[in-house]
Amino acid sequence: MPDNNNNLRVMTIISAILMLSLPVLEACAVEVASPDGLITYAVDRDEQGRPHYNIRYADEMVVHESGLGLRFQNHVEFGQSLQQTNVERSSSDSAWEQPWGERRIVRDNYNELLVGFSSIDGPERHFNLRVRVYDDGVGFRYEVPKQAYYDDVAIVDELTEFRVPQDAVAYWIPGRGWNRYEYLYRTTPVGELSLAHTPVTMRMASGTHVSIHEAALVNYAAFMLDQRRPGVLQTNLVPRSDGLRVRTQTPFVTPWRTIQISPDAVGLLNSDLILNLNEPNALGDVSWIEPGKYVGIWWAMHIGRRTWGSGEKHGATTSETKRYIDFAAEYGFDGVLVEGWNTGWDGDWFNNGAIFSFTEAYPDFDLQAVTDYARDNGVRLTGHHETSGHITNYEAQMSAAYDLYESLGVRQIKTGYVADGGQMQRLDAHGVMHYEWHDSQIAVNHFEYVLKEAAKRKISINTHEPVKATGLRRTYPNWISREGARGQEYNAAWAPPNPPEHNVLLTYTRLLGGPMDFTPGIFDLLHQGPDSVYRVQSTLIHQLALYVVLYSPIQMVADLPENYARYPDAFQFIVDVPTDWEESVAVAGSAGDYVVFARKERGGHDWYLGAITDEEPRAIRVPLSFLGGDQVYLATIYRDGAEADWDKNPYDHVIETSAIDRDQTLELRLAAGGGAAIRFRPKPEAGQQ
Repeated sequence: MPDNNNNLRVMTIISAILMLSLPVLEACAVEVASPDGLITYAVDRDEQGRPHYNIRYADEMVVHESGLGLRFQNHVEFGQSLQQTNVERSSSDSAWEQPWGERRIVRDNYNELLVGFSSIDGPERHFNLRVRVYDDGVGFRYEVPKQAYYDDVAIVDELTEFRVPQDAVAYWIPGRGWNRYEYLYRTTPVGELSLAHTPVTMRMASGTHVSIHEAALVNYAAFMLDQRRPGVLQTNLVPRSDGLRVRTQTPFVTPWRTIQISPDAVGLLNSDLILNLNEPNALGDVSWIEPGKYVGIWWAMHIGRRTWGSGEKHGATTSETKRYIDFAAEYGFDGVLVEGWNTGWDGDWFNNGAIFSFTEAYPDFDLQAVTDYARDNGVRLTGHHETSGHITNYEAQMSAAYDLYESLGVRQIKTGYVADGGQMQRLDAHGVMHYEWHDSQIAVNHFEYVLKEAAKRKISINTHEPVKATGLRRTYPNWISREGARGQEYNAAWAPPNPPEHNVLLTYTRLLGGPMDFTPGIFDLLHQGPDSVYRVQSTLIHQLALYVVLYSPIQMVADLPENYARYPDAFQFIVDVPTDWEESVAVAGSAGDYVVFARKERGGHDWYLGAITDEEPRAIRVPLSFLGGDQVYLATIYRDGAEADWDKNPYDHVIETSAIDRDQTLELRLAAGGGAAIRFRPKPEAGQQ
């Protein structure tokens, strides 16, 4: 017999779907909640047909009623005189595997809402707003289908707003400045925020933490948060040299606008929202991508021991490179970076973008001999291409340069775009020079082109002076790391050094977007002498902890080889620590104050822990519940000594070993500017080695 109750249920579901698809001419708020029910995104429109949204976390409004829409140069905007036309809902709960990453398996669990908007009057126009709500935040984007009169469009403004409480504390860096993303973070009330790069992280008065950013930045301009009215942060798209923000064609989708939400600072660090909102791997088999550690002829130039240009102090010589290869081979490091090997560095290299060659070596550097020597010693050369921001010169030579590296077995390239903000050079077909921002649509498309060309030769890219990270490493896993913030080089001899809190703040801001090639591991902390302002403002142990705290699948062992011989006991941690992880857990922390990460090695059983603090010494309690099962571990603890202090005594350290299990809580003392680094190894059973 037919199941009439079941048929009735099916008819009810079909009727509900049909009802959702019918035109809705009146304003009608539509909501979608996270799987755990704590986050709710509501979209509506006002009496003038202007769409807006808000976001609640539990009982707290974290984003108040905020505008939506796009404004065009030659077309009627998507911002007013609109009606809701359809609503669709769906849910997804799946998992996917990263080829490399801070965790191998990523859960992708969300509830989705798609709301259609169309014109009430004027020219016919329509678009969709797609919203995905996860337990760790929200992503939403505009999807514009092909439609009459909107074939080619020029976007002049995006009307997306984020209305947040002015008394929230914001952690941010200024946007659209000459130094790109390389500024110290500011800690201010939201009311004092001006034009800011994202991620911008905020702590509400309730303690709730929110970070605003974007995901899947493709063929579009990056945005900055612009406080037009008090508490109203608008998406200010980075302009192209022609003054427009985006040129595109329908159909198109924008990047996702993201809001990560957590009851505390630590929760933000455990979020996978940005990655999940990107498209899956587009490259197919990527087993050729190789996480690991590398050394390099790099720090010596920054501290004035060597030069990039040719001459008696030239760093990139065959003999010097072989010395670094020997060092890498002795300690099991994977690569050797050589900067300054190719012609074009002489003189004012900052302005040499048009004359760099990416295939011609200086006479004192034998590229073939060096790569052969590296391969014979189980090491690879890490390539280097500094463009000085001249993207036309680089693109003209890219095929030949990548073919050369492929023929030599080079599998990674560090690219550089050292040019002031707004000064990337692009020559058009008529010989006219245009100057672009590093995060304009032009630059965004250039960086994607680099990835695709490199992938054809099985080469990975580590971009310095890049566009911000928005999770595209999921789609293009050969985008293995990037810079995009003040790194270790600011602790050399040419700029005011990073204060101790800077490294802590990176984890709650810049690192939320993705991996950073910070280049840790400086052991000569007083390289200009104890009385110089040019120094590394951390303890020795803090430098060890950075290998766990500041995630990157490639980590540089950045100091000169001879400096590691001074502290071989501490150097052992750098030798041991991996760069690819099965799982990562932010264990404790407070934005701007301190942070503790634990990570489990991929393909093994060891856990590693890193903890760093700002200029304040701290005693912190670290629960070890992340350790597995009933296993007892031998913990090798690298910690600050009793007299350690980044300013007065940065080298004082202690290394000790003890048996530990997951039920225990560690008490760690972190010196001012200090840290702790721990390796947990399963304790062998009696009679085993």
